Amino acid sequence: MDRFLQYAVAGLSAGRLYALVALGLVLIYKSTRVLNFAHGDVATFGTFAAFALLSRDHSFWIALPAALLAGAAASVLFYFGVLAPAQRKGATLLGQVILTIGLALILQGVVVFAFGTEPDRMPFPLSDSESRRFGPVYVSELSLGTLAAALAACVAVYLVVQRTRLGLAMRAVSENLIAAQTLGIPTRRVLAFAWATASALAVVAGLFLAPALLLDPFFMLDPFLKGFAAAVLGGLGSLPGAVVGGLVLGVAESLAGAYAGIAFKKTLAFVVIRAVLQVLTEGLLGKPFKERV
Repeated sequence: MDRFLQYAVAGLSAGRLYALVALGLVLIYKSTRVLNFAHGDVATFGTFAAFALLSRDHSFWIALPAALLAGAAASVLFYFGVLAPAQRKGATLLGQVILTIGLALILQGVVVFAFGTEPDRMPFPLSDSESRRFGPVYVSELSLGTLAAALAACVAVYLVVQRTRLGLAMRAVSENLIAAQTLGIPTRRVLAFAWATASALAVVAGLFLAPALLLDPFFMLDPFLKGFAAAVLGGLGSLPGAVVGGLVLGVAESLAGAYAGIAFKKTLAFVVIRAVLQVLTEGLLGKPFKERV
């Protein structure tokens, strides 16, 4: 039982990061019906911005907002400079997805040009090797920090979406863009805020994942794919579903690696998704999307 609890806690630690990535993907999808394939690269861009400051001995509390700002700025500039003009010209959803892939390639090139491709260690105030004991379970300082950051991010998103006028505007835009425009809601600014918030969530995931790995321009590829899978598992139209999907996926992976072998670890995660979608076609908490005309 102790071993089971230890692996379950490890899975929850990874699942929280998947949930942050999934939250950002769902936030953009709910607002624009666009799947953002640059999400992981925006997180990488923001994480490298923090790395540039931390490696020069700047405080983490300076690097953190700088990283969030860098990721958010990249997405907002993309939205206003590329995506919104394309939408005004009648770009299809597939065309808009292709534009996000273009953004991903541009950000990859910028990071490679500025930092090279050699893996490096991310300076970080929390240790991945120092652990604290909670009953039979050992939890690293980094995992505890990840838990705190993920909880803070999820609570902040919930409060903004459910308890503020801006959140009400975001929900109105996601329900019916044309009606929201008719009511005088500044839809472009609301959508830009959604893109900025989603990017900030991804950057937080990248910041807390990088210290556990070697930092390179492609370190967010696998977490992005897992976050995307978590979003599909929970339901692409559901913010709570993104959190649940991330946690379920993280625990399933960890337990599969422990009891079925590392080779089966990634396979089982997608077996779980396939099994859920076979019964619940919209995911665990998703609802069918109905287009209003």
